[in-house]
Amino acid sequence: MTHRTRTTALIAVTAAGALAACGGPGTATDKTSAAPQLTASATTKEGTLSIITKFADPKYAPYFEKVATAYQSANPGVKVDLQQVGDQPFKDKIRVLSASKQLPDIYFSWAGDFANKFVRAGLAADLTSVIGPDTDWGKTFSPAALKAFQYDGKSYGVPINLDAKYMAYNTAIFDKVGVTKPATLEDLLSTCGTLKAAGYTPIAFGNQYGWPAIHFMTQLNAMDVPEATRTTDYNPATGAFTDGGYTKALEQFKQINDACFESGSNGLSHETAQANFLSGKAAMHFLESVEFSGLTEKGGAPADLANNWDFFRLPPAGDAAGDKGALTGAPDGFMVNSASKNAALAVDFLKFMTSKENGATMTKDIGWLSSVQGTATAENSFPQLETALKDISSANSFAIWLDTVTNAEVANAYLSGVQGILDGSQTPADVMKGVQSAAEKAKKSVG
Repeated sequence: MTHRTRTTALIAVTAAGALAACGGPGTATDKTSAAPQLTASATTKEGTLSIITKFADPKYAPYFEKVATAYQSANPGVKVDLQQVGDQPFKDKIRVLSASKQLPDIYFSWAGDFANKFVRAGLAADLTSVIGPDTDWGKTFSPAALKAFQYDGKSYGVPINLDAKYMAYNTAIFDKVGVTKPATLEDLLSTCGTLKAAGYTPIAFGNQYGWPAIHFMTQLNAMDVPEATRTTDYNPATGAFTDGGYTKALEQFKQINDACFESGSNGLSHETAQANFLSGKAAMHFLESVEFSGLTEKGGAPADLANNWDFFRLPPAGDAAGDKGALTGAPDGFMVNSASKNAALAVDFLKFMTSKENGATMTKDIGWLSSVQGTATAENSFPQLETALKDISSANSFAIWLDTVTNAEVANAYLSGVQGILDGSQTPADVMKGVQSAAEKAKKSVG
């Protein structure tokens, strides 16, 4: 299971349902609560700290367990109650905990409107005083990662990693067929035609759970629609989605489907698609930087692929009107319960988790890029991961996953719409009608 299988619009629906019970998404203005004490002294480091993550996967869970154990060893008066659950259990649990206002001291969140719902519901502590961009702790993070958890200029989340979407490609196949890394979307479509004629699946693609197509749309929207327009439309209170760039992005997605994907992609999983890329049946695969380790021999990839792959950003169309330098991705993070009696201890633990040492260990142990600057080195990573870190640092901005940055109604409209484009049941114009209708419903829900 990949790191992003949790990110479907259904998650946003789950959160919306959970927070609706607390009055969250239906609230026009933010709720207020007493500001918790966020700075712990050596003498106050005692008590039980409750944490919930969604990293139960055996590939990731040991790292968080290691950090919790190390923190307890350094602070004998503290017991860390770490709960790690899988994707679906997390969705169920966060719904119940949010509705009953029984969230733990620290809880996992994705960036975007998923996190913002907790803020609007008054369930997330304002961490600006300790992790704002001008603070000592805040300055240790990648600025783009820190910005991803800001709401109305305030900081509410602690980013733990960096993740971005890239097109990995088999360099041996490219050399054999005689194609080069495409610089524009038009080049990509031409390359797909050449690869298909040579007997290869141009881009391995499985959309069984919906989110892989959403990732394409995230990037295409960013490149085809001006940032100011997207910011307005992605806000549930002001979204309209009338800019022609949205339709253009959907038309481009259809072009990619027709030229580059194999038929029946709605019935294929992302893992099946990745297996086709690993086996050399497909020449390219759109995947996240957190998945790069799976393309190495250490990560289980065959030597033929492990020694012959590179990556590039999904290229923009020549006449793209949006931000051609935007990069799809976002950090995962943690938020602190605004009602926590252990908020200062929670902040202290998160500072410990995001130390440079622990960030470097995360990269070494599970292959994730840390949001803490200066943690990826030749000793704990590999060339492609180091290159990705440099590229992420140079990105104009993060285009946060479309299914978490937008309201749940809009996310679901996109989810079903792009599935319809893939199976031929909807046109780009049809999809936009659904998105615009969903935006109107979202506007009423926060009005």
